[in-house]
Amino acid sequence: MRRLPPLSALRAFEAAARHGSFKNAANELAVTPTAISHQIRVLEQYTGLTLFERQVRKVVLTDAGAELYPVLRDGFNAFETVLQRLAAGQARRRVIISATNAFMARWLAPRVADFRQLYPEIDLELFASDQAVDLESGVADIAIRYGRGPYPGMVAEPLFADSFAPVCSPRLGPLTHADLDQAPLIDFKWAHDHPLNPTWKNWFAAAGLAWKARHGQLLFSDEDHAIQAALAGQGIALLSLALVASDIAAGRLTLPFGPSMPGHTYHLVRSAGRLHGPHVDSALAWLRGQARTPAMQVARPDDADRCAKP
Repeated sequence: MRRLPPLSALRAFEAAARHGSFKNAANELAVTPTAISHQIRVLEQYTGLTLFERQVRKVVLTDAGAELYPVLRDGFNAFETVLQRLAAGQARRRVIISATNAFMARWLAPRVADFRQLYPEIDLELFASDQAVDLESGVADIAIRYGRGPYPGMVAEPLFADSFAPVCSPRLGPLTHADLDQAPLIDFKWAHDHPLNPTWKNWFAAAGLAWKARHGQLLFSDEDHAIQAALAGQGIALLSLALVASDIAAGRLTLPFGPSMPGHTYHLVRSAGRLHGPHVDSALAWLRGQARTPAMQVARPDDADRCAKP
């Protein structure tokens, strides 16, 4: 038997955490702010933890609240998704694919027109999140996860291996390794630290160059923002060639020099415990086919020709 606090307390907490306000949560749930405050106290008494810091005109999650919030958010999203699917009577088949924000924006979203043309009878729903979703809950049918695995309790298969190289706007002109001392280096934070992450420090080692702390670096919390900065000509970025393949092909970005270096691997992941129908099989087959398209094949910089000193 599950030991859970009242659902009303969980709903109140999730709404208050999402809005950062008891008042706005009360408006959403059609109750009073006092009722929201009472439900939060019920949950805090149940857990023995303080979940919010009460500040003037707003509330801020504590560490415990910040840990609880995404679990409840994803859970309520899963409830909504499944209930909507049931209410619609499943008149049409739907496949929900989860991926990181950058992968969704740069790789998957631009390709969905092809899926719609091949499978007009299947609705595709894209769920972007940099946090791994709970596939057992039904919030997604397929997740595209980036890393080295393994994925316990899941059925996983490699989609394609990634590689990284320095890229920049052609507006910066011809560049060589010597320009690395002056040009800003664009970087982004990895969600998980790993010694094999294709970071600038690791790239310098692969290029046989000395790494030192550099001035003028641009560091982003989001990978797609780093790509946008490179497109805007704000410096040299070490980026996934898979995610910028179309920009390189269109001439919006260029590979000034090498070497390229291996990244991690994108995997197709699904729950081992949930049954899925032929519509999910169709989506999996389509994703495998997209990973083999010529657009995935980006020319790597040739060290002998592109990296010569002037």
